[in-house]
Amino acid sequence: MVWLIDSNVVLDYLQDRMPFADDACAIWKMCESRKVKGCISVLTFADIVYIMRKWLDASQIEQLLTDLSGVFSFVSLTEEDIGRAASLHWKDYEDAIQAVTAERLRCDAIITRNTRDFMGSVVPAVTPKEILEKNSNA
Repeated sequence: MVWLIDSNVVLDYLQDRMPFADDACAIWKMCESRKVKGCISVLTFADIVYIMRKWLDASQIEQLLTDLSGVFSFVSLTEEDIGRAASLHWKDYEDAIQAVTAERLRCDAIITRNTRDFMGSVVPAVTPKEILEKNSNA
């Protein structure tokens, strides 16, 4: 299984944001143990650094990159991703980029707390709780 992990899930883990942190931690552990292949787009990393910039200096950003790359596969954006995302005319362009990236990678799911933002996605968007429940019953 291949999952594209959205920035809100990674931030839930990194910032211990309750009540979402426990599910985000379980997703993190599944990716870390290689039960699933977790992917993070370079866009997600940039978003995380932007959001956490008040708390991170350059060495901490470098350490975060190291830590994340030990658990997740970083995926690049392509010119085609950018164009396809624009052609979708979604309200949130960043979500459109995530959706087309997940499709290009042939991901099984986009893991996000904002599933409504991915209603038009070819790749299904599911919450951490939903995917954990599904995988515990499998």
